[in-house]
Amino acid sequence: MIPAAPVPAALHDRTQRSFASDNYSGIHPEVLTALAAANEGHQVAYGEDQYTARLQEVMEQHFGEGISIYPVFNGTGANVLSLQSILPRWGAVICPQTAHINVDENAAPERVGGIKLLTVPTPDGKLTPELIDREAWGWGDQHRAQPLAVSITQTTELGTLYSVAEIKAIADHCHARGMRVHMDGARLANAAAALGQPLRAFTRDAGVDILSFGGTKNGLMFGECVVVLDQEASTGLDYLRKLNMQLASKMRFVSAQLIALLEGDLWLRSASHANAMAARLTEGVRGIKGVTLTQETTANAVFAILPPGSADRIRESFRFYDWDQATGEVRWMCSFDTTEDDVDAFIEAIRREVSA
Repeated sequence: MIPAAPVPAALHDRTQRSFASDNYSGIHPEVLTALAAANEGHQVAYGEDQYTARLQEVMEQHFGEGISIYPVFNGTGANVLSLQSILPRWGAVICPQTAHINVDENAAPERVGGIKLLTVPTPDGKLTPELIDREAWGWGDQHRAQPLAVSITQTTELGTLYSVAEIKAIADHCHARGMRVHMDGARLANAAAALGQPLRAFTRDAGVDILSFGGTKNGLMFGECVVVLDQEASTGLDYLRKLNMQLASKMRFVSAQLIALLEGDLWLRSASHANAMAARLTEGVRGIKGVTLTQETTANAVFAILPPGSADRIRESFRFYDWDQATGEVRWMCSFDTTEDDVDAFIEAIRREVSA
């Protein structure tokens, strides 16, 4: 029996709160408990463990039978793998200009995945069939990367939300043109909570072919999952995951976290709470003179424009990111562990500094 080690002192201020990213939050206690339970004894490596087998069953409860799952380390890995598996070497993916794969993944789709991105400007981060058609052309032209997939994000990078009908319209439009549909679901749970719909309703049933399912932003330590919803759409993931350095040797620790999230209602409880805190923040700043909300708050993100200089003053108390420095637009994110007191203190800081 290995003796228990002394508990180390924390290196950070545990009272510090942030509205910069839902990645700033810690690990949900229920997920930590699940990790501890999975830690005893030995399990077969590289995904042949009982936890990954159970995760397949849990995912089927949400998305139906006939799916395949591929736990990975992170969201960028999930996105690149998903797109690689549905595209030939000459394929291109249509996405919004604001898409995470275009803005925040440091050219990983291009350099690691070898994928051409065809970007489309959007007012709210959402694609439509009409916007897709701006780049959905040139099939058979050897001089043009072939547009064979579309990637949408739910919820979007601007915090906006696709309805079930909007996703189905996109999927039907793409499939009619021989294109596949990928969904970046880094905040999929927040979308489900906002829509009041089960996960399957706006993914598989709406025509999405392959999904990057997010967990890190909803209380996991690390780990996401590629979910193949249409087996005919994807090929080679068994090899691509290893090729792209996303095959965890101790995969049980990714799978155990996702089981803890999805086997019960933790995923929905946590996402619903984060959404509610964003709604509270939105209502709290709506009446502050000088604060202009720029997007409808549908999930756990709030976008606003602040007067010049006020953002840096507010950041002396609460960290958050600029979204567009040219306009003064900022982004505020709420997490599963954001409290009402956190929100109210942040609102007061905004009120104080904007009025200064």
